[in-house]
Amino acid sequence: MAKAIIWQVDPLTPAPEIIERAAGILRSGGLVAFPTETVYGLGADAFNPAAVAGIFRVKGRPADNPLILHVADREMVYRLAVRVNEPAGRLMEVFWPGPLTLVLPRRKEVPPAVSAGLETVAVRMPAHQVALDLIRAAGVPVAAPSANLSGRPSPTTAAHVWEDLGEDIDAILDAGPAGIGVESTVVDLTAPVPVVLRPGGVTMEELSAFIGEVRIDSLAEGGSAGTGKNGDSYEKPRSPGLKYRHYAPRASLILVEGDPREVPAKVRELADLKRAGGLKVGILASAESAGSYRQGNVVVAGSRQCPEQIAARLYSALRYFDELSVDVIIAEGVEPAGLGLAVMNRLRRAAAEIIRN
Repeated sequence: MAKAIIWQVDPLTPAPEIIERAAGILRSGGLVAFPTETVYGLGADAFNPAAVAGIFRVKGRPADNPLILHVADREMVYRLAVRVNEPAGRLMEVFWPGPLTLVLPRRKEVPPAVSAGLETVAVRMPAHQVALDLIRAAGVPVAAPSANLSGRPSPTTAAHVWEDLGEDIDAILDAGPAGIGVESTVVDLTAPVPVVLRPGGVTMEELSAFIGEVRIDSLAEGGSAGTGKNGDSYEKPRSPGLKYRHYAPRASLILVEGDPREVPAKVRELADLKRAGGLKVGILASAESAGSYRQGNVVVAGSRQCPEQIAARLYSALRYFDELSVDVIIAEGVEPAGLGLAVMNRLRRAAAEIIRN
């Protein structure tokens, strides 16, 4: 395969001729990376098993890690799901288009590989004009995980996509940086009580306000793979981001959690220890603590009071440490509430070591 074509597109009014060319690639079984409001996705025709297999191949993605299918309207959902229950309908009404993925019973017409052999399908409608125009022009639901090598930090710019996959896919639609910066929230609506399988752009608090009780799977909180919240065991992950190590930079990442008044001292202690051992250290800091770090490559993720800021910068910061060729990254944790829960989910998944101070 030749190197990917990169098309620059306006995020609000993408040129129809470019969208149609990209849609033609999807209809012919090719792979197109495109922007969403969360991260860049790697798209393929969801009903084309060979194209879907291409996603797994170029990403190096395990076959038991299900994909999310992107739709442009509610009608497309009924081509994918056997039924849409009342909570699902309510969430679509409130949060679509937006960073919310719903897990629903899968129609037999949907290739099993899309859902890793599960009887469910994960569906969302992205809140990005380029993505919506592309899906409409293709005329099919688009299977699209993040457009990065499996396990790497997700891409929030077209440059990140090119770095990981530029020589292995057909095209990249470049509409500038993604806004939210972390992936969608995934909610399983096939259980008696809705379960958050992956925290993301829609918070637990927002979900509860509209559908009542919502619980969170232990793996989504950073538990060990293979067991659910109530000790239930399952071999296949029910959502992207549940089972495998994800979002990891090349350097080893140490996450320090705890009282924000005490975390900086622990970070300094660890940084001094690693530097004394001859390692090049990077520190992922909050705006409140950044000035207290005397040495090292300090990258400010944002204010602890504004998890939206940290979420938007997180993946770019992790990739920037790769550019700096640090040996170890020491990251401050944030309060796991609101969007901070999604930030901590990503950091815990990326971490080689977690220290709870």
